[in-house]
Amino acid sequence: MNRKTLYLTQAAIIAAAYVVLTLPFAQFAFGQIQFRLAEALTMLAVLTPAAIPGLFIGCLLTNTIYPSGLGLIDIVFGSLATLAAAWLTWRLTQFFKTRQINKWWTALIALLPPVALNALIVGFYLPFLLPDIQPGFLVIAGFMLSIALSEAFVVYVIGWPLLIGLKKTKLKFYEDK
Repeated sequence: MNRKTLYLTQAAIIAAAYVVLTLPFAQFAFGQIQFRLAEALTMLAVLTPAAIPGLFIGCLLTNTIYPSGLGLIDIVFGSLATLAAAWLTWRLTQFFKTRQINKWWTALIALLPPVALNALIVGFYLPFLLPDIQPGFLVIAGFMLSIALSEAFVVYVIGWPLLIGLKKTKLKFYEDK
């Protein structure tokens, strides 16, 4: 298969999977808890750079088409947080590869950007978008912590084992050469 075709196909499949894994569970994906099952797919950025546009487009579509979404701020900044997190995950993975550090904990570190960026970015603006919330320092800190915990759960309890399983398969992922 042509490398460009493989890259585009994987990105499109990842974007579609993100939407499919988020929208049916939307009541848990758009509040203070932000339990998005699709965020487990952030681990794909460890395996392929195609996950970077795939996760971004998937998040952008999800935030755009959810009927009672949180508006333009969430569409733009939530999607950009996902884009930055996927890119940082890929870059951390490449950093470890170029230094030939192949330890079990490298994937744990590479998966930190989705947790940290979503907690900081989404946790900051979310209190301003939800009704009946009086944003203040403690409220914003609480939202950041809540999002960090729910994101960490999805990324590490669901995504990391999925990553380990995918690494053991013979599936071919697009790689920069």
